[in-house]
Amino acid sequence: MAGVVIVGAGQAAASAAAKLRALGYAEPITIIGEEPLAPYQRPPLSKAYLLGQMPIDRLLLRSPEFWAEQQVELRLGTAVTAIDRAAKEVRLAGAKVPYSQLILATGAVPHRLPAAIGGTLAGVHVVRNLADVDGMAPALRAGARLVVVGGGYIGLEAAAVARKLGLEVVLVEAAPRILGRVASAETADAIRSMHLAHGVEIIEGIGISRLWGDASVRGVELSDGRNLPADLVIVGIGVAPATALAQAAGLAIDNGIAVDAEGRTVDPAIWAAGDCASFPMGGGRLRLESVGNAIDMAECVAGNILGAATAYVPRPWFWSDQYDAKLQIAGLNTGYDQVITRRAEGYSVWYYRGKTLLAVDALNDARAYMVGKRLIEAGRSPDAARVADPLTDLKALL
Repeated sequence: MAGVVIVGAGQAAASAAAKLRALGYAEPITIIGEEPLAPYQRPPLSKAYLLGQMPIDRLLLRSPEFWAEQQVELRLGTAVTAIDRAAKEVRLAGAKVPYSQLILATGAVPHRLPAAIGGTLAGVHVVRNLADVDGMAPALRAGARLVVVGGGYIGLEAAAVARKLGLEVVLVEAAPRILGRVASAETADAIRSMHLAHGVEIIEGIGISRLWGDASVRGVELSDGRNLPADLVIVGIGVAPATALAQAAGLAIDNGIAVDAEGRTVDPAIWAAGDCASFPMGGGRLRLESVGNAIDMAECVAGNILGAATAYVPRPWFWSDQYDAKLQIAGLNTGYDQVITRRAEGYSVWYYRGKTLLAVDALNDARAYMVGKRLIEAGRSPDAARVADPLTDLKALL
């Protein structure tokens, strides 16, 4: 009997399956994933897991018993090769799985450096899945020389872990500053200062010419001619939505798999959720790469498959752990024209467009994060001068 088939076995897939059962869906549910492991958390991969502080069983989102009790079939270590929309089935190697409704939760794939400049040399790593992290772990030994390419959150988290493990670390960012696409200069300054204090060398505004070595990487040549010796390289230059399967099936692609407000693609029997999906927002389209979005969007899709007809309204939140610091982010800072900084319990950066509060970056300041998140979700914007005043009780802003 055909039921709901979910392609991808990450956070969105696990959330959709669990929500379907919680809402009383009784037909078959099948999750098909390329990795051999049941759905697991990805954020700890570049943090606690890489440091050896989280065993693999704690990565799992649900226990094996949960999937058995909920009668969710996990087909792991299996790639979907095609979607036959006319027959309503997905094709695997040597098999076909029918569906009544299909959810694409294919996630994203990391950008890599081109082979022509040494991107495929041994010792060059990305951080996306368990195999990536397990592959680099043996090289993360005290005294080794690491070059991190990319000054976004993944690159900075990798640098922090490497310093904790005793490696020599140089981080290279081609843009004028770290976190250029995702955070204000004020937040970047605070993060940069923290890394410099922990011994990371940061090179900004300089690109990569090539990686050199024989079979394995031995160094990185910068665009200004400098050479950085390297025993390994970690590349953190962003991701792209995994859309190949959807595109081959003739679904609309627009910065991801394009869905309507309810999460449905141009095919009424096919839905998408999580990192791979873009949805209508503010007259355009938005795609979010976060755990919160994967959970909320997948649960919304699950409800809509059962007829809820609910538009997805994102409540963006993110976090990053670096050294002993926690950066928590609420909202989206896109289009801000004013930044307010606050030093009280910790350090926080408040983004405004005109008088409207858009987002908050809170560094070791859980109260600023929680208050900012509640204000943004309620559509309320406190006076910027009150926010900046360290004597203001943030809870009073609520």
